[in-house]
Amino acid sequence: MTANYDLIVIGGGSGGVATANRAAMYGAKVALIEGKRLGGTCVNEGCVPKKITWYAAHMADVMNQVGPGYGFQDVHYQFNYQEFVKARDTYVANARASYERGLLNNGIDYIKGYAKFIDNHTVQVNGQTYSARYFMVATGGRPAVPKVPGHELLDTSDSFFEWQDLPQSVAVVGAGYIAVELAGVLHALGVESHLVVRYDRPLRKFDSMLSQALLDTMADHGPTLHAHTQFDAYRRRQDGKIECLYQGQVVLVVDRVIAAIGRALNSDALGLENTDIQVNERGIIQVNDQHQTAVPHIYAVGDVIGRPALTPVAIRAGRHVAEFLFNGAASAAIDYSQIPTVVFSHPAIATVGYTQEEAEAKFGADNLKVYTSQFNSMYQRAAGLNVPSKFKLVCQGPEEKIVGLHAIGEGVDEMLQGFAVAIKMGATKADFDATIAIHPTGSEEFVTMR
Repeated sequence: MTANYDLIVIGGGSGGVATANRAAMYGAKVALIEGKRLGGTCVNEGCVPKKITWYAAHMADVMNQVGPGYGFQDVHYQFNYQEFVKARDTYVANARASYERGLLNNGIDYIKGYAKFIDNHTVQVNGQTYSARYFMVATGGRPAVPKVPGHELLDTSDSFFEWQDLPQSVAVVGAGYIAVELAGVLHALGVESHLVVRYDRPLRKFDSMLSQALLDTMADHGPTLHAHTQFDAYRRRQDGKIECLYQGQVVLVVDRVIAAIGRALNSDALGLENTDIQVNERGIIQVNDQHQTAVPHIYAVGDVIGRPALTPVAIRAGRHVAEFLFNGAASAAIDYSQIPTVVFSHPAIATVGYTQEEAEAKFGADNLKVYTSQFNSMYQRAAGLNVPSKFKLVCQGPEEKIVGLHAIGEGVDEMLQGFAVAIKMGATKADFDATIAIHPTGSEEFVTMR
Protein backbone atom coordinates (compact mmCIF):
# COMPACT_ATOMS: atom_id res chain seq x y z
CA MET A 1 0.00 0.00 0.00
CA THR A 2 1.24 3.50 -0.84
CA ALA A 3 1.14 6.28 1.77
CA ASN A 4 0.05 9.66 0.44
CA TYR A 5 1.13 13.13 1.56
CA ASP A 6 0.81 16.75 0.57
CA LEU A 7 4.59 17.08 0.73
CA ILE A 8 7.45 14.63 0.99
CA VAL A 9 10.81 16.13 1.91
CA ILE A 10 13.89 14.07 1.07
CA GLY A 11 16.75 15.11 3.33
CA GLY A 12 16.78 15.99 7.02
CA GLY A 13 19.32 18.79 6.94
CA SER A 14 18.64 22.45 7.51
CA GLY A 15 16.89 23.08 4.20
CA GLY A 16 14.72 20.00 4.38
CA VAL A 17 13.68 20.46 7.99
CA ALA A 18 12.88 24.13 7.39
CA THR A 19 10.69 23.22 4.42
CA ALA A 20 8.85 20.49 6.31
CA ASN A 21 8.17 22.57 9.42
CA ARG A 22 6.95 25.60 7.47
CA ALA A 23 4.62 23.49 5.31
CA ALA A 24 3.22 21.71 8.37
CA MET A 25 2.49 25.09 9.98
CA TYR A 26 -0.08 25.65 7.25
CA GLY A 27 -1.78 22.31 7.75
CA ALA A 28 0.02 20.28 5.10
CA LYS A 29 0.41 16.55 5.66
CA VAL A 30 4.18 16.17 5.55
CA ALA A 31 6.70 13.34 5.65
CA LEU A 32 10.44 13.85 5.99
CA ILE A 33 12.83 11.10 4.90
CA GLU A 34 16.40 10.94 6.22
CA GLY A 35 18.79 8.00 6.10
CA LYS A 36 21.49 9.29 8.43
CA ARG A 37 21.05 11.82 11.23
CA LEU A 38 18.71 14.78 11.45
CA GLY A 39 20.40 18.13 11.15
CA GLY A 40 22.50 17.31 8.12
CA THR A 41 26.04 18.53 7.70
CA CYS A 42 25.58 21.77 9.64
CA VAL A 43 24.49 20.23 12.91
CA ASN A 44 26.53 17.03 12.79
CA GLU A 45 29.76 17.68 10.88
CA GLY A 46 29.68 21.34 9.93
CA CYS A 47 28.72 24.73 11.31
CA VAL A 48 27.87 23.69 14.85
CA PRO A 49 30.75 21.40 15.88
CA LYS A 50 33.14 23.49 13.80
CA LYS A 51 32.25 26.69 15.62
CA ILE A 52 32.57 25.00 19.01
CA THR A 53 36.00 23.71 18.00
CA TRP A 54 36.92 27.19 16.82
CA TYR A 55 35.93 28.56 20.24
CA ALA A 56 38.32 26.07 21.87
CA ALA A 57 41.07 27.13 19.49
CA HIS A 58 40.33 30.78 20.17
CA MET A 59 40.69 30.15 23.90
CA ALA A 60 44.06 28.55 23.26
CA ASP A 61 45.10 31.60 21.24
CA VAL A 62 44.05 33.88 24.09
CA MET A 63 46.02 31.95 26.69
CA ASN A 64 49.09 31.29 24.59
CA GLN A 65 49.44 34.50 22.59
CA VAL A 66 47.47 37.31 24.18
CA GLY A 67 47.40 36.40 27.87
CA PRO A 68 51.10 36.92 28.64
CA GLY A 69 50.92 40.46 27.28
CA TYR A 70 48.17 41.26 29.75
CA GLY A 71 50.18 40.00 32.68
CA PHE A 72 48.96 36.44 32.81
CA GLN A 73 52.40 34.95 33.24
CA ASP A 74 53.37 31.30 33.61
CA VAL A 75 49.80 30.11 33.20
CA HIS A 76 49.79 26.33 33.29
CA TYR A 77 46.83 24.51 31.86
CA GLN A 78 46.17 21.16 30.25
CA PHE A 79 43.82 20.83 27.33
CA ASN A 80 41.88 17.57 27.65
CA TYR A 81 40.68 16.90 24.13
CA GLN A 82 38.52 13.96 25.20
CA GLU A 83 36.61 16.14 27.66
CA PHE A 84 36.20 18.80 25.00
CA VAL A 85 34.84 16.24 22.54
CA LYS A 86 32.30 15.06 25.13
CA ALA A 87 31.07 18.61 25.67
CA ARG A 88 30.93 19.37 21.96
CA ASP A 89 29.15 16.12 21.10
CA THR A 90 26.61 16.65 23.87
CA TYR A 91 25.77 20.06 22.42
CA VAL A 92 25.44 18.55 18.94
CA ALA A 93 23.23 15.72 20.21
CA ASN A 94 20.94 18.22 21.94
CA ALA A 95 20.68 20.26 18.74
CA ARG A 96 19.84 17.14 16.77
CA ALA A 97 17.21 16.13 19.33
CA SER A 98 15.59 19.55 19.04
CA TYR A 99 15.15 18.95 15.31
CA GLU A 100 13.33 15.70 16.00
CA ARG A 101 11.14 17.33 18.65
CA GLY A 102 10.23 20.04 16.17
CA LEU A 103 9.10 17.49 13.60
CA LEU A 104 7.07 15.65 16.24
CA ASN A 105 5.44 18.82 17.53
CA ASN A 106 4.45 19.81 13.99
CA GLY A 107 2.89 16.43 13.25
CA ILE A 108 5.44 15.50 10.59
CA ASP A 109 6.07 11.83 9.85
CA TYR A 110 9.81 11.21 10.23
CA ILE A 111 10.79 8.23 8.07
CA LYS A 112 14.27 6.82 8.70
CA GLY A 113 15.78 5.45 5.52
CA TYR A 114 17.01 6.36 2.06
CA ALA A 115 14.49 7.47 -0.54
CA LYS A 116 14.65 6.44 -4.17
CA PHE A 117 12.32 7.70 -6.87
CA ILE A 118 10.39 5.01 -8.69
CA ASP A 119 8.79 7.54 -11.01
CA ASN A 120 7.82 11.22 -11.02
CA HIS A 121 5.18 10.67 -8.36
CA THR A 122 6.50 7.95 -6.05
CA VAL A 123 9.48 7.19 -3.84
CA GLN A 124 10.43 3.98 -2.10
CA VAL A 125 11.96 3.71 1.36
CA ASN A 126 12.73 0.40 3.08
CA GLY A 127 10.42 -1.41 0.67
CA GLN A 128 7.49 0.95 1.34
CA THR A 129 6.21 3.32 -1.35
CA TYR A 130 5.13 6.91 -0.74
CA SER A 131 3.49 9.46 -3.00
CA ALA A 132 2.77 13.17 -2.64
CA ARG A 133 1.36 16.22 -4.37
CA TYR A 134 4.78 17.83 -4.04
CA PHE A 135 8.32 16.69 -3.35
CA MET A 136 11.27 18.62 -2.01
CA VAL A 137 14.80 17.30 -2.62
CA ALA A 138 17.24 18.71 -0.05
CA THR A 139 19.84 15.98 0.22
CA GLY A 140 22.92 18.20 0.51
CA GLY A 141 26.45 16.98 -0.06
CA ARG A 142 29.38 15.07 1.37
CA PRO A 143 33.15 15.54 1.39
CA ALA A 144 34.85 14.66 -1.88
CA VAL A 145 37.82 12.29 -1.63
CA PRO A 146 40.54 12.17 -4.31
CA LYS A 147 40.63 8.89 -6.21
CA VAL A 148 44.34 8.26 -5.78
CA PRO A 149 46.32 5.35 -4.34
CA GLY A 150 46.03 5.35 -0.58
CA HIS A 151 42.89 7.49 -0.47
CA GLU A 152 41.48 5.15 2.19
CA LEU A 153 44.06 6.60 4.60
CA LEU A 154 42.54 10.06 4.38
CA ASP A 155 40.24 11.76 6.82
CA THR A 156 37.57 14.24 5.75
CA SER A 157 35.80 17.14 7.40
CA ASP A 158 33.23 14.55 8.51
CA SER A 159 35.58 12.04 10.10
CA PHE A 160 37.57 14.83 11.75
CA PHE A 161 34.70 15.20 14.21
CA GLU A 162 35.05 11.54 15.16
CA TRP A 163 38.61 11.98 16.42
CA GLN A 164 39.04 11.11 20.09
CA ASP A 165 42.56 12.48 20.33
CA LEU A 166 44.76 14.94 18.49
CA PRO A 167 47.71 13.86 16.36
CA GLN A 168 51.12 15.45 16.62
CA SER A 169 51.01 16.47 12.97
CA VAL A 170 48.41 16.85 10.24
CA ALA A 171 48.22 17.88 6.61
CA VAL A 172 45.03 19.54 5.42
CA VAL A 173 44.73 19.33 1.64
CA GLY A 174 42.53 22.01 0.10
CA ALA A 175 42.26 25.73 -0.47
CA GLY A 176 38.67 26.51 0.50
CA TYR A 177 37.21 27.76 3.75
CA ILE A 178 36.83 24.27 5.24
CA ALA A 179 40.53 23.55 4.76
CA VAL A 180 41.55 26.94 6.14
CA GLU A 181 39.34 26.55 9.20
CA LEU A 182 40.49 23.03 10.05
CA ALA A 183 44.18 23.85 9.60
CA GLY A 184 43.72 26.95 11.74
CA VAL A 185 42.00 25.30 14.69
CA LEU A 186 44.42 22.39 14.74
CA HIS A 187 47.40 24.74 14.72
CA ALA A 188 45.91 26.78 17.57
CA LEU A 189 45.35 23.59 19.57
CA GLY A 190 49.03 22.72 19.33
CA VAL A 191 49.10 20.36 16.36
CA GLU A 192 51.87 20.77 13.79
CA SER A 193 49.61 21.76 10.91
CA HIS A 194 50.30 21.95 7.19
CA LEU A 195 47.92 23.55 4.69
CA VAL A 196 48.51 22.14 1.22
CA VAL A 197 47.15 24.10 -1.76
CA ARG A 198 47.50 23.46 -5.47
CA TYR A 199 47.93 27.08 -6.49
CA ASP A 200 49.57 30.09 -4.87
CA ARG A 201 47.19 30.69 -1.97
CA PRO A 202 44.05 29.55 -0.17
CA LEU A 203 40.69 31.33 -0.56
CA ARG A 204 41.48 32.43 -4.12
CA LYS A 205 37.81 33.24 -4.80
CA PHE A 206 37.72 35.74 -1.95
CA ASP A 207 38.77 39.36 -2.28
CA SER A 208 42.52 39.51 -2.86
CA MET A 209 42.99 41.72 0.21
CA LEU A 210 41.58 38.96 2.40
CA SER A 211 43.56 36.10 0.93
CA GLN A 212 46.80 38.10 1.04
CA ALA A 213 46.18 39.18 4.63
CA LEU A 214 45.55 35.57 5.60
CA LEU A 215 48.80 34.58 3.91
CA ASP A 216 50.70 37.23 5.84
CA THR A 217 49.18 36.15 9.16
CA MET A 218 49.87 32.49 8.50
CA ALA A 219 53.49 33.30 7.71
CA ASP A 220 53.90 34.90 11.15
CA HIS A 221 51.90 32.50 13.31
CA GLY A 222 49.79 29.93 11.57
CA PRO A 223 49.84 26.58 9.81
CA THR A 224 52.73 25.96 7.44
CA LEU A 225 51.56 26.73 3.91
CA HIS A 226 52.65 24.48 1.06
CA ALA A 227 51.74 26.41 -2.09
CA HIS A 228 51.86 24.95 -5.60
CA THR A 229 51.79 21.51 -4.01
CA GLN A 230 49.72 18.44 -4.73
CA PHE A 231 49.82 14.78 -3.81
CA ASP A 232 48.99 11.88 -6.11
CA ALA A 233 49.40 9.01 -3.62
CA TYR A 234 49.49 8.25 0.09
CA ARG A 235 51.30 5.44 1.89
CA ARG A 236 51.27 4.17 5.48
CA ARG A 237 54.68 3.69 7.09
CA GLN A 238 55.48 0.99 9.62
CA ASP A 239 55.49 3.59 12.40
CA GLY A 240 51.92 4.54 11.49
CA LYS A 241 52.70 7.86 9.88
CA ILE A 242 51.39 8.73 6.41
CA GLU A 243 53.69 9.58 3.53
CA CYS A 244 52.28 12.11 1.07
CA LEU A 245 53.77 11.53 -2.37
CA TYR A 246 53.94 13.26 -5.73
CA GLN A 247 55.34 11.45 -8.76
CA GLY A 248 56.86 8.81 -6.52
CA GLN A 249 58.66 11.23 -4.22
CA VAL A 250 57.78 11.71 -0.56
CA VAL A 251 56.82 15.36 -0.08
CA LEU A 252 55.50 15.33 3.49
CA VAL A 253 55.17 12.87 6.37
CA VAL A 254 52.44 13.40 8.98
CA ASP A 255 50.28 11.49 11.42
CA ARG A 256 46.99 12.27 9.68
CA VAL A 257 45.81 13.80 6.41
CA ILE A 258 42.48 15.57 5.97
CA ALA A 259 41.12 15.86 2.43
CA ALA A 260 39.14 19.10 2.14
CA ILE A 261 39.14 19.41 -1.63
CA GLY A 262 35.45 20.14 -2.11
CA ARG A 263 32.03 18.57 -1.85
CA ALA A 264 30.23 15.84 -3.78
CA LEU A 265 26.46 16.14 -4.12
CA ASN A 266 24.00 13.61 -2.72
CA SER A 267 22.00 13.31 -5.92
CA ASP A 268 23.56 10.11 -7.25
CA ALA A 269 21.50 7.55 -5.32
CA LEU A 270 18.04 9.11 -5.51
CA GLY A 271 16.86 7.23 -8.58
CA LEU A 272 16.60 10.48 -10.53
CA GLU A 273 17.09 8.45 -13.70
CA ASN A 274 13.55 7.15 -13.07
CA THR A 275 12.19 10.69 -13.28
CA ASP A 276 12.31 13.59 -15.73
CA ILE A 277 14.48 15.65 -13.36
CA GLN A 278 17.51 17.07 -15.16
CA VAL A 279 20.96 16.80 -13.59
CA ASN A 280 24.22 18.15 -14.98
CA GLU A 281 27.57 16.35 -15.17
CA ARG A 282 28.47 17.45 -11.63
CA GLY A 283 25.28 16.04 -10.16
CA ILE A 284 23.65 19.45 -9.72
CA ILE A 285 19.87 19.26 -9.98
CA GLN A 286 18.66 21.83 -12.49
CA VAL A 287 15.97 24.19 -11.17
CA ASN A 288 14.40 27.45 -12.27
CA ASP A 289 14.29 30.59 -10.13
CA GLN A 290 11.30 29.11 -8.27
CA HIS A 291 13.43 26.11 -7.18
CA GLN A 292 11.30 23.95 -9.46
CA THR A 293 12.86 21.04 -11.32
CA ALA A 294 11.89 19.91 -14.82
CA VAL A 295 9.11 17.97 -13.06
CA PRO A 296 6.73 20.78 -11.99
CA HIS A 297 5.71 19.25 -8.65
CA ILE A 298 9.28 18.39 -7.57
CA TYR A 299 11.38 21.14 -6.01
CA ALA A 300 14.96 21.23 -4.76
CA VAL A 301 17.01 23.54 -2.53
CA GLY A 302 20.42 23.74 -0.89
CA ASP A 303 23.78 22.35 -1.92
CA VAL A 304 22.25 19.92 -4.38
CA ILE A 305 21.17 22.75 -6.73
CA GLY A 306 24.61 24.32 -6.82
CA ARG A 307 23.74 27.50 -4.95
CA PRO A 308 25.94 28.84 -2.11
CA ALA A 309 26.44 25.92 0.27
CA LEU A 310 25.37 27.82 3.38
CA THR A 311 22.81 26.74 5.96
CA PRO A 312 20.84 30.03 6.06
CA VAL A 313 20.57 29.97 2.25
CA ALA A 314 19.00 26.51 2.23
CA ILE A 315 16.67 27.46 5.09
CA ARG A 316 15.51 30.62 3.32
CA ALA A 317 14.90 28.80 0.04
CA GLY A 318 13.04 25.92 1.69
CA ARG A 319 10.74 28.21 3.63
CA HIS A 320 9.99 30.27 0.53
CA VAL A 321 8.96 27.15 -1.36
CA ALA A 322 6.69 26.09 1.50
CA GLU A 323 5.13 29.57 1.65
CA PHE A 324 4.53 29.42 -2.10
CA LEU A 325 2.98 25.95 -2.08
CA PHE A 326 0.90 26.13 1.08
CA ASN A 327 0.35 29.77 2.03
CA GLY A 328 -0.34 31.51 -1.25
CA ALA A 329 2.95 33.39 -1.54
CA ALA A 330 3.42 34.98 -4.94
CA SER A 331 6.81 33.42 -5.58
CA ALA A 332 9.21 30.77 -4.32
CA ALA A 333 12.25 32.67 -5.57
CA ILE A 334 14.86 34.18 -3.28
CA ASP A 335 17.61 36.72 -3.89
CA TYR A 336 20.95 34.92 -4.10
CA SER A 337 22.94 38.14 -4.33
CA GLN A 338 24.77 39.89 -1.48
CA ILE A 339 24.88 36.82 0.74
CA PRO A 340 27.07 37.46 3.80
CA THR A 341 29.49 34.80 4.89
CA VAL A 342 32.22 34.31 7.46
CA VAL A 343 35.34 32.15 7.47
CA PHE A 344 36.28 31.08 10.98
CA SER A 345 39.97 31.36 10.31
CA HIS A 346 42.61 32.86 12.60
CA PRO A 347 41.78 35.73 12.48
CA ALA A 348 38.23 35.53 11.15
CA ILE A 349 37.18 36.76 7.72
CA ALA A 350 33.85 38.44 6.91
CA THR A 351 32.54 39.29 3.47
CA VAL A 352 29.37 40.34 1.68
CA GLY A 353 28.77 41.36 -1.91
CA TYR A 354 31.24 41.60 -4.76
CA THR A 355 34.98 41.22 -4.38
CA GLN A 356 36.94 44.07 -5.90
CA GLU A 357 37.91 41.80 -8.77
CA GLU A 358 34.29 40.77 -9.42
CA ALA A 359 33.08 44.36 -9.24
CA GLU A 360 35.72 45.51 -11.72
CA ALA A 361 34.63 42.79 -14.15
CA LYS A 362 30.93 43.66 -13.75
CA PHE A 363 30.94 47.45 -13.50
CA GLY A 364 34.37 48.44 -14.84
CA ALA A 365 37.21 49.78 -12.73
CA ASP A 366 36.40 53.37 -13.77
CA ASN A 367 32.95 53.05 -12.20
CA LEU A 368 34.28 51.99 -8.82
CA LYS A 369 35.87 53.62 -5.84
CA VAL A 370 37.57 51.38 -3.31
CA TYR A 371 38.23 52.41 0.28
CA THR A 372 40.57 50.48 2.55
CA SER A 373 41.72 50.70 6.14
CA GLN A 374 44.25 48.85 8.25
CA PHE A 375 44.97 48.96 11.95
CA ASN A 376 46.18 46.80 14.79
CA SER A 377 43.32 46.01 17.14
CA MET A 378 43.60 47.37 20.66
CA TYR A 379 42.99 43.87 22.01
CA GLN A 380 46.11 42.48 20.36
CA ARG A 381 48.27 45.59 20.21
CA ALA A 382 48.02 46.14 23.96
CA ALA A 383 49.47 42.66 24.36
CA GLY A 384 52.40 43.56 22.13
CA LEU A 385 51.14 41.61 19.13
CA ASN A 386 51.22 42.86 15.56
CA VAL A 387 48.23 41.28 13.80
CA PRO A 388 46.81 43.82 11.34
CA SER A 389 43.07 43.99 10.79
CA LYS A 390 42.07 45.04 7.27
CA PHE A 391 38.83 46.48 5.93
CA LYS A 392 37.57 47.30 2.45
CA LEU A 393 34.51 48.95 0.91
CA VAL A 394 33.85 48.53 -2.81
CA CYS A 395 31.60 51.36 -4.03
CA GLN A 396 29.93 51.70 -7.42
CA GLY A 397 28.74 54.69 -9.45
CA PRO A 398 28.61 58.40 -8.67
CA GLU A 399 26.40 57.77 -5.63
CA GLU A 400 29.02 55.31 -4.33
CA LYS A 401 26.57 52.54 -3.60
CA ILE A 402 28.35 49.91 -1.51
CA VAL A 403 28.45 46.68 -3.49
CA GLY A 404 31.14 44.88 -1.50
CA LEU A 405 32.35 44.86 2.10
CA HIS A 406 35.28 42.78 3.30
CA ALA A 407 37.19 42.44 6.56
CA ILE A 408 39.74 40.26 8.30
CA GLY A 409 40.59 40.66 11.95
CA GLU A 410 39.53 40.14 15.53
CA GLY A 411 35.75 40.15 15.91
CA VAL A 412 34.77 40.74 12.28
CA ASP A 413 32.58 37.62 12.33
CA GLU A 414 30.19 39.35 14.74
CA MET A 415 30.35 42.71 12.93
CA LEU A 416 29.10 41.55 9.57
CA GLN A 417 25.38 40.92 10.05
CA GLY A 418 24.41 44.55 10.63
CA PHE A 419 26.50 45.79 7.73
CA ALA A 420 24.93 43.12 5.52
CA VAL A 421 21.49 44.55 6.33
CA ALA A 422 22.67 48.04 5.37
CA ILE A 423 24.10 46.85 2.07
CA LYS A 424 20.95 44.87 1.30
CA MET A 425 19.00 48.11 1.80
CA GLY A 426 21.21 49.90 -0.72
CA ALA A 427 23.49 51.86 1.61
CA THR A 428 25.97 54.28 0.11
CA LYS A 429 29.33 55.49 1.31
CA ALA A 430 27.61 58.72 2.36
CA ASP A 431 25.24 56.71 4.57
CA PHE A 432 28.20 55.11 6.29
CA ASP A 433 29.95 58.48 6.62
CA ALA A 434 26.84 59.96 8.25
CA THR A 435 26.86 57.27 10.95
CA ILE A 436 28.60 58.16 14.20
CA ALA A 437 31.30 55.66 15.06
CA ILE A 438 31.35 53.47 18.15
CA HIS A 439 34.74 53.93 19.77
CA PRO A 440 36.91 52.04 20.47
CA THR A 441 35.82 49.18 18.22
CA GLY A 442 36.98 47.58 15.03
CA SER A 443 33.65 48.18 13.34
CA GLU A 444 34.15 51.95 13.42
CA GLU A 445 36.66 51.52 10.59
CA PHE A 446 33.79 51.04 8.16
CA VAL A 447 32.21 54.42 8.98
CA THR A 448 35.43 56.44 9.16
CA MET A 449 37.17 55.48 5.91
CA ARG A 450 38.54 58.29 3.76
